[in-house]
Amino acid sequence: MKRGEMFSVALVGPDGAGKTTLCRRLEESFPIPVKYIYMGVSTEASNVMLPTTRLLRGLKRKLGVNTEQAGPPDSKQAKPPPQGVLKRFTSTLKSSLRLINQLSEEWYRQFMAWNYQRRGTIVVFDRHFFTDYYAYDILAGVTPKSLAQRIHGFMLTRLYPKPDLVVHLDAPAAVLYDRKSEGTLEALEHRRQEYFQLKDSFDHFVTIDASQSQEQVVQQVFGLIYEFYQTRSGSKIKVQRA
Repeated sequence: MKRGEMFSVALVGPDGAGKTTLCRRLEESFPIPVKYIYMGVSTEASNVMLPTTRLLRGLKRKLGVNTEQAGPPDSKQAKPPPQGVLKRFTSTLKSSLRLINQLSEEWYRQFMAWNYQRRGTIVVFDRHFFTDYYAYDILAGVTPKSLAQRIHGFMLTRLYPKPDLVVHLDAPAAVLYDRKSEGTLEALEHRRQEYFQLKDSFDHFVTIDASQSQEQVVQQVFGLIYEFYQTRSGSKIKVQRA
């Protein structure tokens, strides 16, 4: 780490684990400057995005079009390839444009993160593209991947920077479902297990029990990030716990 340059932390975990709330607490209360950046696909949750994406979202809202984006596609429900030359060409064109926009958006947020880090700010990611797409575009599986998925997976694996520290917030599926009643218990449990597969993909990966009280989780994450800061910089300051 260069003098004055900070590091990045990704808070990952299934929906209901408390990632966004914790990111905001860190940004508001951590004794060292923190900037949180949403690194998922939802434009409604994004706090940093390409100006063109922001403009398009505003236009869609005025036209009454739903601006919410879905997450990675379910590999178990892959659509059959379109029939006919024209349909295949149209599908390929749409897929290419989506991929270009996706890659542009992901790199834009990474460049913004680097900019904050160079200015002495710890960047905390709410989610991360590598973890969100690991099971779909990176991990080898039974379901064949499209060309766009293979390109995206290659970029995330070989080119896209990984967070310096990953904090995995985990809780039983029933707890997660009670907090955010979306999907099914089976789907949440499946998603939980996907996150455990990620441990060996990062140099620093720590799992924290997110079924504890919010204050307990905050205390543990604050302490963990501060200890990582001390290890990286050798600096010691008095920390006021949130």
